Amino acid sequence: MRVVVVGGGISGLSAAWRIAERAAQAEVVVLEAADAVGGKLRLATVAGVPVDVGAEAMLARRPEGVELAKAAGLADALIEPLTTSAAVFAGGTCHPLPARTMLGVPGDVDALRRSGVLSDAAVSLVDSEPSHPPLQPVLDDVAVGPLVRSRLGGEVVERLVEPLLGGVYAGHADQLSLRATMPALTAQLRAGGSLVRAAAAVTSQGGAGTSGPVFTSLDGGLGRLPIALAAGGRFAVRPGVTVRAIRRTPAGFALDCGPVPRPELVEADAVVVATPPGKAARLLRGVAPAAAAEVSTVDTASMAIVTLAYQDVRPIAGSGLLVGTREGYRVKAVTLSSQKWPITHDGLTILRASIGRVGETADLQHDDAELIAIVRHELPALIGVDAEPVDALVTRWGGGLPQYAVGHLEKVARIRAAVAAVPALAVCGATYDGIGIPACIASGQQAAERVLAREGQ
Repeated sequence: MRVVVVGGGISGLSAAWRIAERAAQAEVVVLEAADAVGGKLRLATVAGVPVDVGAEAMLARRPEGVELAKAAGLADALIEPLTTSAAVFAGGTCHPLPARTMLGVPGDVDALRRSGVLSDAAVSLVDSEPSHPPLQPVLDDVAVGPLVRSRLGGEVVERLVEPLLGGVYAGHADQLSLRATMPALTAQLRAGGSLVRAAAAVTSQGGAGTSGPVFTSLDGGLGRLPIALAAGGRFAVRPGVTVRAIRRTPAGFALDCGPVPRPELVEADAVVVATPPGKAARLLRGVAPAAAAEVSTVDTASMAIVTLAYQDVRPIAGSGLLVGTREGYRVKAVTLSSQKWPITHDGLTILRASIGRVGETADLQHDDAELIAIVRHELPALIGVDAEPVDALVTRWGGGLPQYAVGHLEKVARIRAAVAAVPALAVCGATYDGIGIPACIASGQQAAERVLAREGQ
C-alpha cells in the first residue's frame, strides 16, 4: 500500500505519522511544495535567536498536541508559559483582559468591571442582561457579532469579541460562525436564556477538574515539532514538489507533479489532501468535484507577523496585548514572547506584532521595511516601547487563516460526504475542524483512519 499525503503542514505530517504507525507495511510519502515542512509552524532566526514566526502555542488541555510531541521525542522540551495575563487596548489605554470570558463574551461581570475595558454604561448593560427577556433557543447557526451586540451592546463586540476572534482567526465577528468558533457556548445556548449565564457556565466548566497550564510550547520553538516528525524516519518527505492535479486510475490515483516542462507522475493507492482551501479545491476538482466546489468557497485571511528584538527595554507586563477595532491602529495584537515563555534570549526582549484581517490587505502591500516602520510607530502608544530594535523580521502568511463563516459546519459535512464517496481519499487541515494545532493534528489523524479503514488495514 502506497499512501501519498499532499501537504507537509502539521495536519499532513500527523496523517502520515498515524498511517505509518498503524500500517507498518505501508509506504507513506509526504509531498510538500515549499522547501521545508511545517506549514504555519515555522522557525526563523532573529538577532541570532531561534523564534517561532507562525504558531507559537498550542492548547495543553487537548491531548493531541502534547501526545504527538512526546511521541516525536520532544517530551523534555515541553514548556509552560510564565504568564497568561494579557491586556486589551481599548478607549486609548491598556486594560487587563477580564477573567472568565469566552472569546470575549463575558461570564463574570465583577471581573469585567474591575478590568475597566468597558464604559460604566456598557458594564451596566452586561450586568442587566440576565434579567432581560430570555434569548430564544439558538438552534440555527448565526454570526457571533450580531448575537452578542443584540444582548450586550456594541462595546463588548468592539473591545472584547472582535480583538479576541481577530487574534485567533484574523476575521470579523459579524461574519464568523457561532457554532464553528464557539461550540461550547452554542451548546449552552440551545436552551436559550442568558448569554452572560451561558458564558459563565462554559468558563466554569473549563476550570472544573482540570489542572496544569492551558497552553504549552516547546523550548527552542514550536516549529521544532514538524521537523521532529519529518526526521522520525516513519515516512518519506519530499520538499519542493508541487502537485498540480490528482486523477483516478484503475489501480488508485495518479498525481501530476513538478513544473509543466519537467512533469513527474506519482502513483498512489490512497491520497490525503492536506493543503489550504484554494489548493485543495484545485486538487479535488478531478476526483471529487462536488467537494472541490464547496472547498473553493472557504474564504481566507492574509496577515503578517513582524518579529522584533530589543536590548534594554521594558514593555508592559504580561504575555501580550490585543487591540480594539475602533482604536485606529493597524497592529491588531502583540505577543511579548520573552515575557510569555521561559526561553533564553541572550538578554534580548523578543516580541511579535501582527497586522492584517480578512478583507484588509492594503497594509500588507507595503514592503518589509515599511511594515516594520508601521509597527515601530505604533508600539510606543501600545506597549511603551520606542527604542531601536537590534533586529527585525517580517513573515507573511498569504491566505493563512481559513474563515469559518455562518454555515461552516454544514459545509464541512457536505465536503466530507463528497470525499467519502471516493475510495481511499481523505482531506484534513485547518480548513475543516478547527485552526488550533491540536485540532489540526486530530484532523490529520482522522483522515489517516479513514484511509486505513477503506484499505482494510
